[in-house]
Amino acid sequence: MKYQHIVQAEFVDRPNRFIAHVKLAGTGPQAADNTEPVTVHVKNTGRCRELLVPGAAVYLEKSANPNRSTAYDLVAVEKGERLINMDSQAPNKVVEEWLWKKELFPDLILVRPETKYGNSRFDFYVETAGDESCKRAAEKIFIEVKGVTLEEDGVVRFPDAPSDRAVKHVEELVEAGKAGYRVLVIFVIQMENVKYFTPNVKTHPEFAFALERAAGEGVEILAYDCRVTRDSMEVKHPVDVRLEESR
Repeated sequence: MKYQHIVQAEFVDRPNRFIAHVKLAGTGPQAADNTEPVTVHVKNTGRCRELLVPGAAVYLEKSANPNRSTAYDLVAVEKGERLINMDSQAPNKVVEEWLWKKELFPDLILVRPETKYGNSRFDFYVETAGDESCKRAAEKIFIEVKGVTLEEDGVVRFPDAPSDRAVKHVEELVEAGKAGYRVLVIFVIQMENVKYFTPNVKTHPEFAFALERAAGEGVEILAYDCRVTRDSMEVKHPVDVRLEESR
């Protein structure tokens, strides 16, 4: 997944979930100029308190719409030596690209985003053709994708704020599994080189327990890190999932 027209800025503050104030980079190397802060759209409504700190280097995508009230979207941030993508729309985009590489499902024939099942709308509905030569049956699959930006000492967690919607999705994946679908949750770690993923039991114990129960009911829990640059993100490596830490 590629962005267009990326510029660097310095984070100033975040008045609410949807906007931030930044200072656009000046003409000198890594230097912010002395202009007034610019208001930009934040493409992540999570807390992100450990990411958006005053002085942090952030990366913005310039909007192609000249009539927008904000000319830029904030899509990535530097946290120490890490570059973290914090665009909440990016995980679904990179998963769709990755699915078509057929690394997870070699006999993939259909990927349908945003598909309704019961009272939920899952991120992807997928079908495979099966392979008689290796006795692999055709499958119908629902996938829910969750982006992860919360990291501490190499350990990544989800969610960074309570999410009743996430609990509902996990519970309805269980119901879809009982109806005969293969069901997965894919946690997209929006950074690279992490130790492992675990649910954020301190912030939202209900989600952590729902995820562990779902795993016991046959929901597959996967996590992958991503190669992140200033203007791109792509799925890279499997990440160890540790549900037992939620107990």
